[in-house]
Amino acid sequence: MQLSVIILNYNVRYFLEQCVLSVQSALETIDGEIIVIDNNSPDDSCKMMKQRFPNVKLIQNNENVGFPKGNNIGVAQAKGEYICILNPDTVVAEDTFIKILNFVTSSAVEKNNLGILGCKLIDGTGKFLPESKRGVPIPWVAFTKITGLYKLFPKSGTFGKYYAQHLNENQTGKVDILVGAFMFMKRDLYLEVGGFDEDCFMYSDDIDLSYRVLKEGKSNYYFHDTTVIHYKGESTIKDETYMKRFQEAMHFFYKKHFKVSLFFSVFMKIGIVFFSLVKMFQGKPGIKIAPKSYLLYSDNEKLADKLRLVLQKKVLFHDLKTEKMVISSSVKSKIGTEVILDNKFISFKECIAILESSRNKRFTFKIIPKNAKFLIGSNNSNERGEIIEIE
Repeated sequence: MQLSVIILNYNVRYFLEQCVLSVQSALETIDGEIIVIDNNSPDDSCKMMKQRFPNVKLIQNNENVGFPKGNNIGVAQAKGEYICILNPDTVVAEDTFIKILNFVTSSAVEKNNLGILGCKLIDGTGKFLPESKRGVPIPWVAFTKITGLYKLFPKSGTFGKYYAQHLNENQTGKVDILVGAFMFMKRDLYLEVGGFDEDCFMYSDDIDLSYRVLKEGKSNYYFHDTTVIHYKGESTIKDETYMKRFQEAMHFFYKKHFKVSLFFSVFMKIGIVFFSLVKMFQGKPGIKIAPKSYLLYSDNEKLADKLRLVLQKKVLFHDLKTEKMVISSSVKSKIGTEVILDNKFISFKECIAILESSRNKRFTFKIIPKNAKFLIGSNNSNERGEIIEIE
């Protein structure tokens, strides 16, 4: 078998359904498998998987064993030559794995030197997520992250190492650290280095695995030629608690691989204080504004009628039978319009391309996954996404 996709789920049933749908489409021409591990979700994730995806391997844990152990359980049962660790709040394109497999077997990758490969990640508004590629967070690099100095000097080799800014988002190349939402590598290498460290603290498990692979003499890659949506969620809200956890994660990483010095501790504490002051002056996040109207891209006009009843708002219909799959300039000028993409007629790759090309244009998106009974999307990568049931 060529590829095993490992999806660890906890309590995100709707995102999981969309994710598995997209992975199934991406594996149609590949000898692959999907393994879903559920960490004792209180929602009906497992019931949904059994009903909608009876042929997908489902592992049900009787407790929440955490991210590292959950993924290790899945990889232990994988049969693929390659594995992909994938978050359930992601959407892959139909050709994502084809492109990656072509790349890792090409002359562009040094023979027998492949470590971990990551790809371009965007949020639910199409915005590039900088954690798609990162550097080793030595004390100075971690300090530039926690204080936001990397934003002030984005092209600086001194300040831009945390997010590997020697590469822009549209350049493929070697990087040190990749994010756990999407990690592609050989299964044998994963097992050889021991997988995720089950003692790892939150926010450092992917850093730790990436670094251990580097220590084996392998090269990690950021691959820009395929884009994946990562909705993220409220677990990544950048508040004071997040920053304290980030500090603890860096301490864990340094205690394991280096030496935690007084210098490092002082640097991190200064960063926490600086960050807290910035957040205090910035104030609270803005109030969510509900869409004023919706635009449905589909060729099913009856669906537009149904959405008008459910949403109780104006729903314009863009008929894909007669019109091109483009977002017109008239839509772009209407702030407060939310675009609904019907995945029954628009591929996941096209959905991703639309989000990516429309970022920073101040309107939002929802997707209706194929044969699903809900709309799903996210307008902010620091907050949970939104699900609207339509049946």
